[in-house]
Amino acid sequence: MAVTTVYSFLRLAAFFVFALNVSFSTAVKHEGFKTCDQSGFCKRNRAFADAVASSSTTSPYRISPESATFANGQFRATVLKTIADGLTVHLPLNVTFLKSGLARVTLDEERRRTGDIELRHGSKARKERYNESPAWALVGGLDIDFSAQLGEHGNSDVTAIRYGDNQRNEAFIRHDPFSIYFQRDGETQVTFNQRGFLNIEHWRPKVEVEVEEGVEKPVTAEDESTWWEESFGGNTDTKPKGPESVALDVSFPGYEHVFGIPEHTGPLSLRETRGGSQDAFTDPYRMYNSDVFEYELNSPMTLYGSIPFMQAHRKGSSVGILWLNAAETWVDITKKKGTKSKVDTDTHWISESGILDVFVFLGPRPEDLTKALGDLTGQTQLPQTFSIGYHQCRWNYMSDEEVKEVDAKFDRHGIPYDVIWLDLEYTDDRKYFTVDSDKFHNPAAMHAQLDERHRKLVTLIDPHIKNTANYPVVDQLKEKDLTIKNKDGVTYEGWCWPGSSHWIDCFDPKARAWWKTLFKPDFFKFSTYNTYIWNDMNEPSVFNGPETTMPKDNLHHGDWEHRDVHNINGMTFVNATYHALLDRKPGKPIRPFVLTRSFYAGSQRLGAMWTGDNLAEWGHLEASLPMILSLNIAGMPSSGADVGGFFGTPSSELLTRWFQAGAFYPFFRAHAHIDTRRREPYVAGPPYTGIMAQAIRLRYQLLPVWYTAYHEASVDNSPILRPQYYVHPEDEAGFSMDDQFYVGSTGLLSKPVTKEGAATVDVYFADDEIYYDYFDYTIYSKKGFRTVDAPLDKIPLFARGGHIIPRKDRPRRSSHLMQWDPITLVIFLGKSGDAEGTLYVDDGETFDYQSGAQIFSKFVFDGVSSTLTSQDIAPKGSLTDSYRKTMAPVRVEKVIIIGAPAHWADKKHISAEQGKEKMQPKLQFHPASGNKAAWAVVRDPKVSIAKEWKIRFA
Repeated sequence: MAVTTVYSFLRLAAFFVFALNVSFSTAVKHEGFKTCDQSGFCKRNRAFADAVASSSTTSPYRISPESATFANGQFRATVLKTIADGLTVHLPLNVTFLKSGLARVTLDEERRRTGDIELRHGSKARKERYNESPAWALVGGLDIDFSAQLGEHGNSDVTAIRYGDNQRNEAFIRHDPFSIYFQRDGETQVTFNQRGFLNIEHWRPKVEVEVEEGVEKPVTAEDESTWWEESFGGNTDTKPKGPESVALDVSFPGYEHVFGIPEHTGPLSLRETRGGSQDAFTDPYRMYNSDVFEYELNSPMTLYGSIPFMQAHRKGSSVGILWLNAAETWVDITKKKGTKSKVDTDTHWISESGILDVFVFLGPRPEDLTKALGDLTGQTQLPQTFSIGYHQCRWNYMSDEEVKEVDAKFDRHGIPYDVIWLDLEYTDDRKYFTVDSDKFHNPAAMHAQLDERHRKLVTLIDPHIKNTANYPVVDQLKEKDLTIKNKDGVTYEGWCWPGSSHWIDCFDPKARAWWKTLFKPDFFKFSTYNTYIWNDMNEPSVFNGPETTMPKDNLHHGDWEHRDVHNINGMTFVNATYHALLDRKPGKPIRPFVLTRSFYAGSQRLGAMWTGDNLAEWGHLEASLPMILSLNIAGMPSSGADVGGFFGTPSSELLTRWFQAGAFYPFFRAHAHIDTRRREPYVAGPPYTGIMAQAIRLRYQLLPVWYTAYHEASVDNSPILRPQYYVHPEDEAGFSMDDQFYVGSTGLLSKPVTKEGAATVDVYFADDEIYYDYFDYTIYSKKGFRTVDAPLDKIPLFARGGHIIPRKDRPRRSSHLMQWDPITLVIFLGKSGDAEGTLYVDDGETFDYQSGAQIFSKFVFDGVSSTLTSQDIAPKGSLTDSYRKTMAPVRVEKVIIIGAPAHWADKKHISAEQGKEKMQPKLQFHPASGNKAAWAVVRDPKVSIAKEWKIRFA
């Protein structure tokens, strides 16, 4: 026993030395993460592409003519890969045409599919290629287009198929060599295998070659050095299935800009990765979810999450692909001059394992792509209202008294917030679902104070479970056999924050069912129904694992190797937590709130994410904007970055500017490392505290805008933050712009200040519409860049004419207290004299909105008749009438019209009507002054947000 105890102590001490080295490093350790040259399958496929590009050899892939059939919206065939000695590998091909206008291409390997292979090392792994990513990522959009039909083509070696809206799309499937060209309206938009880089590494037995001493080993045509095993950082991957990568070149002819494939720190418009411009990267973009603390900027290095969705954009057209593969994936990007002086973008996608499964989106508008992606992978979760308020976090608030003190100081300084967070140290010795009772000796009083102020608590729960005695969670985990296994099928042990740990396998439905039981208040006694969850470290992060994660030859439920499921693993954990929260309270379910660090396509259904362990540096503030924009257009709009930077101590100026930017992140949370100075907004002192408080109050004033934008995302997965090209798809000057953005469909244009010492910013206005300064109504009416003043206390925020903004102007200390506050409508008149906007309202907590308990109003100001109308556009349900009755007291307290006509100066009263009621509210006119617009205000027109009404200004 004594020996065991000493040994355990030494291991734990070694762990803490390791953890300290990790936590307090000054920059990302590049030697801990692979480059393409250090990743065998990436290096092989790049070399294969180079060999193909430098020779006249044709692709070894062709369709067997007799196997090709087309019926009921599906083209099926066998692709034959010619290998040595004239032998062939059979690869089943399926091209499915969908009602949405998408096409889906899958390519598998027959021998692996049928299990006609042998695994090395006595492995228990599945023999098939992994094909279950759709079960996790996809929720719909797969209805087949049975109207798709064969087209005409003069070449018998090509099958043409027309599909989509009015059959404007067409796929040309070339048989020999195999390739596919996708056209819309007669013009090629996307091509597969045009350059011949398709490479499916087929199964083959390992041939042990005995070489006599002194005799040179035979040279093979391919580099086999990483086929059968691969070492990196002191770890060896055994590769029981041998080489099994899939790779394909995808080209976008005529498209100079491609976006997406988050998460990376480079610009929104993705850079070249081979040759090309001076600022090109030298490595491909990598998608392999990893714990890359203190990540560097302007890098294609992998980060915490992966969404393998890329869209290409040019004037008048957007197209894209979803590469549905959960294994480690690299993407090369090159550009060249194409026809008619246009630029073609060529991409090369390389995944370590799995089948080839690719969806093709032919647009033509950016919103067509995001909507179709949402139909496939699910819409953004409509969150509880509290979660779009301000969140206060650090590692760590160390006691219940400290939580109460921070909470009270926010009130004392008049700063609203909704959520306070507890990091790792609230637990008893880093055992999740426990509490350190020495630090939190009276949690009931802490919860009571938060409840009294209608605030929430979020606690950390990670997937690694401490391996220690007398801990019921780990005991049950092992007894029920719900762990991830090592390559030998034995419970995997690794190291993370608690020291020796095991990991729950959330691919296992039994594990997910057990996970639900842990969140019940009778088990997780520290929590209440107002406690929500933060899932960190779920890449998974393993301190002593290869690349700080789990060995690829570990085994999951169904005997799938970890290499097959790595990028989707984190989402399965969030999925388990989401459903645990959904299930924890009997009776009416409450919408869960879960924050995740690791994510994949489909994670938007489950909650929010943040960009991980950034630094308190100006560059990281600047980088947060393209990172969040990339996530928004790739289907993960509920995103944010640690305000202030996680590592390091920001200057007062940087912290202030970061709060101003963070007020426009969809997910707005300040967070800091345990060793940083305290930086709650009230700590900085004047003038900084006041300016940060002003930014937070602006967030709360605009909560109706944010909640309406979230509702739009929950319906069609539209971005909450929208880049220039998305809003102005014809304006080529804005295609690569990523330092300013629009909030939803509101016309609000934000240009955060991200440079130290800056007192001005250059704002780009993409058209000749009128833009107004949101705060003082200064007019900007010419297309192009304008330099505007941005002193420290100024947020550069503009409203595009033609929009109506709903807001709440009464300051409160949390969002719940705003529930019954009246609405102010701000009308920014456009050049036409018209304006439109929407307002979405529900109870902000339950799922009753799905039964009609919602208000969804469209506001229209008609410049010709000078009439403002409120139209009910909400779907009806069983709860519609009762909810509207409940909300009837919520009124419009003010209507402000920016750009009001000069002749309104003589008006003292206007008319309003709501049903049979008629009113004559007063109008107050403020004339134009210099370059500031005239504006008018109507106070208390006595109309309700729950009813239709009209206000006439004529």
